[in-house]
Amino acid sequence: MVFILLQAIPLFLLHTACDILHTTFVKTILLLSPYWKEEHRWMVSTVKLSELWQRLGFRVVVACMGCIEGQEGEKGQKGKESVTKVSESLTIYRKKDFFLPDPWNYGIAFGFFGLVRRIIREERPDLIVINKLLFWTSLSAIPLALFGRRPIVLTDTFVGITWWPRGLLPKIGAAIYAWTLGWLILLCARRVVLFHPQPERLLKRLCIARKTEVIPTGIDAAAFFPSPQPSPNGRGGHLTVTYVGRLESVKGVEDYLAAAVSVLRDFPQTKVQVVGWFPSTSSGQANHPLVNQYRDRVIFTGLRHDIPEILASTDIFVLPSYSEGLSNALQEAMASGCACIASDVGGNRFLIQNGIAGLLFPAGDPEALRSHLRRLIEDPAKRRALGVAARKRIEETFDWKKVGEQYRQLFGNHA
Repeated sequence: MVFILLQAIPLFLLHTACDILHTTFVKTILLLSPYWKEEHRWMVSTVKLSELWQRLGFRVVVACMGCIEGQEGEKGQKGKESVTKVSESLTIYRKKDFFLPDPWNYGIAFGFFGLVRRIIREERPDLIVINKLLFWTSLSAIPLALFGRRPIVLTDTFVGITWWPRGLLPKIGAAIYAWTLGWLILLCARRVVLFHPQPERLLKRLCIARKTEVIPTGIDAAAFFPSPQPSPNGRGGHLTVTYVGRLESVKGVEDYLAAAVSVLRDFPQTKVQVVGWFPSTSSGQANHPLVNQYRDRVIFTGLRHDIPEILASTDIFVLPSYSEGLSNALQEAMASGCACIASDVGGNRFLIQNGIAGLLFPAGDPEALRSHLRRLIEDPAKRRALGVAARKRIEETFDWKKVGEQYRQLFGNHA
């Protein structure tokens, strides 16, 4: 018995030492972001950044809005708060919110900073990162700064300054919000990371030029598989034109559908599809006016989880947004070798080199979009050239192999 105990002691000490080393060297990032995977809204950047940072060796704790219904909260209140431990390197805390639908698309979660304070006490994060500016969750930057924990703020755009919702009242509200609380959030940040470049003059006006850098979210290009287009008729014997995203007014899906359906008259073998969902319903398409109007000519798939497969069979990808940050859907389409058409706004012009790695058109101009669609349907060589250049663009600038090193250096400098 004594011999067995003597043998067990070194093993116990080894495991204890490993635990201590793990605790000491595995740094924890607390990510405050609007949503994870909620029925009314998926926040793709939250999911993707968490995955990337875990690959880099960090432990990620996410605090977001939304809730798992029926799960016991930290205060014993069902549905108000929830905690999900996905793995040793990922834990998700949620605070139930009240969601304002399109065109606002804004969640309000009273008591969110109280949840953040409890997480900080329990998880002891090395870094606090806020994803997305002007969402309710980003307001935590202000009290965090007052408590001496200035966060890193990531944003794909400046809502109310360079990005605008549809509708006059939402635009006025966004502008007021941006130049008051939004500006204060930026001033409270230790570092501001932009997903795509913003005008230098604007950064100086906001007094953040010296603490700002550009690091895109990027994607794992290896997860997408561009396939050759064997014939002028496209992949699988017919041309497929695809939009992937939410059916929100700011996305301009009505322009895409109007342009694509008019092209169908001359090219009836073309398949037009919308892969996405309406944010106020879990199914993604119930009673949406665009679905009701176009369901006999367009395929509405609803929410799908096989995006790489869908894009692999897509010839032309369209992103017609009126305002846009750095679109994950557009990056995935480019990585899949699709010929991409996108509105000339926000991060689209950063991703696409016009005429080389895709085609840009003025936002809100369905005639220009229709012209691009016709050109690419009629010109298989151009489709192929744009697709090859798009894939190359992703591999050279936006692949996680490159983006990951930028985030590793950022966190190394500020941990």
